[in-house]
Amino acid sequence: MAIAADLDHATDSQADWVAEQTRTYLASNGAEGHESNGIYTLILATTGRRTGVARRTCLIYGTAGTDFVVVASDAGADENPAWFKNLLADPSVGVQVGDRRFTARARVATPDERGPLWRQMARIFPLYDEYAQKTDREIPIVLLTPQD
Repeated sequence: MAIAADLDHATDSQADWVAEQTRTYLASNGAEGHESNGIYTLILATTGRRTGVARRTCLIYGTAGTDFVVVASDAGADENPAWFKNLLADPSVGVQVGDRRFTARARVATPDERGPLWRQMARIFPLYDEYAQKTDREIPIVLLTPQD
């Protein structure tokens, strides 16, 4: 079960540039890395489904009401990203948005929610449409609902 406090000691993404962005974001308490050219990112901590180790990554986000919306694109890879598989196994996650930290409950968007949320996220980051063309899988949309 990942919680907000896990953000400080979680294992970073294996992608060096994502790990560096995450460390910069945390070291500056969100002052650096939260926004770049109108695109906003958050840090997500999940619990490793096999290891039980807290893991963290930076993701582009949008909002839907009080929920935060992220896309499990993995740049159009044929498999879902590890963070997505982890939250399916345990939907309790830690999140940092700017300087705000909270524990959230993750859930996959319903079919009715998915269309409008996909269009919203593709407006924020147009490469999502290209990623969707690269893979046969339906790229999941995840809603993060703050719990505290």
